[in-house]
Amino acid sequence: MKILVPVKRVCDPDNANKVKISDSGDDVTSEGLEWKPNPFDEYAVEAALRLNEKAGTTEKLGETVVLSMGPSDVQQTVRQALAMGADRGILIETEDSELDSAVVARALKAVVEEEEPDLVLLGKQAVDGDSNAAGQMLAEMLGWPMATFAMTLATDDGGESLTVGREVDTGVLTLKVQTPAVVTVDLRIVAPQGVKNGETPDDHAYNEGARYASLKGIMQAKKKKIDSKSLDDLGIETGLTTEYVKFELPPARTGSCEFVETVDELVEKLNAAKVL
Repeated sequence: MKILVPVKRVCDPDNANKVKISDSGDDVTSEGLEWKPNPFDEYAVEAALRLNEKAGTTEKLGETVVLSMGPSDVQQTVRQALAMGADRGILIETEDSELDSAVVARALKAVVEEEEPDLVLLGKQAVDGDSNAAGQMLAEMLGWPMATFAMTLATDDGGESLTVGREVDTGVLTLKVQTPAVVTVDLRIVAPQGVKNGETPDDHAYNEGARYASLKGIMQAKKKKIDSKSLDDLGIETGLTTEYVKFELPPARTGSCEFVETVDELVEKLNAAKVL
């Protein structure tokens, strides 16, 4: 199976308390923040690798292609996925300010038409914008079946279809989709038995979470191919459909507290603060 996995670079969520707003309020600045792959996209890479390997052996069952968009230094994000075990990478060089969910979906559509993968596997959303839109837009543009919030994934009929367990409010909704398809994954996809490919024994249990890159994988990643393109090379419409008017930080907490003697007094103060 040929799987395309888009991966976005995001500011490390663990450093969220360091996020700053420009003096003009026009944008969120990234000075002093560290970059890392979007966690949900990292889970998608892990799911793709599990689909395309026979665990416990060196046998590969298909090709895993990783794609990212952004400035030239985003190549490091691609290299991280290659070090995990992906086969090759694609970098669409552009500025972050030139991207929104619609532009990303149009760019992915152009790459899909060129690469002809059997499956596009994405994280359910990016942890910076939290739009949860690119995957759905891509499936609509391609006219492909899709499943979102996948927590389990299994190949059927030699890869011609997929059984997807979707995490929903009331439990798990099971869907069967024909390939080629678009699937977005949730964090539980990297549970020890979240992915079944028909070749790895069904009782095989992976380690919880996405795999760490080995030293050997890191060295091999340096030699793996990354194709660079631009949005212009893709010949797509690059107009943004989303406009951010202003950013501002929430008011700082005072850290103070006030004790009250009775419930009535508490209710009175909550009403005065317009909490109730």
